Amino acid sequence: MPIEDVVHPFLKFYTAAPQWVKSTLGHLYAMAPARLRYGAKYDEFVAEIAHCRDPQWLAKRADDKLMATLRWAIDTVPAYAAYQDLPHQSPAQLLAAMPLLSKEAIKADPENYLSRAMGPDTHLMAFTGGSTSVPMKLYLEKYVSRSKDFAYNTSFDHLAGIREHDTILALRGRTVPGAGKPGGPLWMFDPIKRYLHLSSDHLEPEFMPHYVEAIRKWRPAFIHAFPSALVPLCHWLRAHPAPDVTARIRCIQLFSENIYDYQVDLMRSVFDCPVLLDYGHSERAVKAISLPGDQRYFFWPLYGKVELVDTRGMSITAPGVLGEIVATGFDNRVMPLIRYRTGDLAMWSAAPNPLRPGFPVVERIEGRLQEFLVCRDHRLVSICTIGAAHFEELASADRMQFEQDAPGRATLKVLSAAELTPRARKALADGIRAKTQGGLQVDIVRVDDIARSVSGKHKLLLQRLDISRYLGAAHLGADS
Repeated sequence: MPIEDVVHPFLKFYTAAPQWVKSTLGHLYAMAPARLRYGAKYDEFVAEIAHCRDPQWLAKRADDKLMATLRWAIDTVPAYAAYQDLPHQSPAQLLAAMPLLSKEAIKADPENYLSRAMGPDTHLMAFTGGSTSVPMKLYLEKYVSRSKDFAYNTSFDHLAGIREHDTILALRGRTVPGAGKPGGPLWMFDPIKRYLHLSSDHLEPEFMPHYVEAIRKWRPAFIHAFPSALVPLCHWLRAHPAPDVTARIRCIQLFSENIYDYQVDLMRSVFDCPVLLDYGHSERAVKAISLPGDQRYFFWPLYGKVELVDTRGMSITAPGVLGEIVATGFDNRVMPLIRYRTGDLAMWSAAPNPLRPGFPVVERIEGRLQEFLVCRDHRLVSICTIGAAHFEELASADRMQFEQDAPGRATLKVLSAAELTPRARKALADGIRAKTQGGLQVDIVRVDDIARSVSGKHKLLLQRLDISRYLGAAHLGADS
């Protein structure tokens, strides 16, 4: 039984503890071997990843995992019982015979997508978050799903060159306790993963000297960040060079948002190091990374099966044609997601793939919106930072959308069949206010419809303010 899954419910108490408590407990916990922390499944996934250099073995293993996932779903999940009588086919043929799966279908009847062969003690509840506008509750497999993620994330870190005792600068939406108070700390250090967490809620120039002071103290060699949170620091460092800080950074890894060429160019110009990209989601169905020297996204074949489909749901195989990413996740017997529509867009690459034979490659991934809300003190907070909170009160909502036309205030429109209770409204408003360090008051309203954009996608934020008034044009793509 992995210790990580046992102690994970107590993470919020550890995070809120004083730094000396984190330093003491975290240091002791970090000394535990990986097998004890992440469990035996972690070692299995690490061994599987190590074999991915063998294209023939990889192709067979990917087919075997796909077939095992499909057969398990057909045999044990009510939603797929009707496919019991399908004749024996290859994994690809069987997959093509299965229907596409939407978030709305899971939300309408989640029990229909749970395996009857897995008891409640195997269920690990999770919530979609990030920039998606369709929040959803789902279930992962306890003692498996998190171990798998740790194995793949460790592999990504190894690719970046991270070593056991390296410190990592983290700008990934983590709220720093006390940062909202006058003179409060803007950073905290977690010795478990050796993360120096900087507050993602204080991105204005006046806070940057405090960030640089913390970086000098902890001397990180790598960066894990939401791109929208790292760009302001890059602009400040370009205007106020600090070679002792920037020269130490050996690689930047970006997560969770659309990533634009101008941002990557800016980061490279400031830190003079490789920038690697990661694509994943709370559903743990597919995962992709970029590689040093190649900014395309390479999908791990043994993590899950990736497809692209057009607006009619037909498979896209030709390169250069934009389609929706559809994912079939492996290694989740509790709620196997079969042909799950992610809402993100990509196109197959036509260029050869000599770096990772057998890995599907797309040119870029669209659909992760990179937008900001304006706090009452004119701080900007990425919508992705707020989404990282995974609010349980929104799990039953069909869709949500923020709208803002004044600093410090916004409306959160929730599309749902039933009204939110006063208690749920208060919990949401308090949670968002805490996530923005007291900077944003949200009025929550239930609505009967949330309009789609011209392209047919849902926007998580309708921003009526001119963001350039608050942090310049940097975030809008201008080179300032």
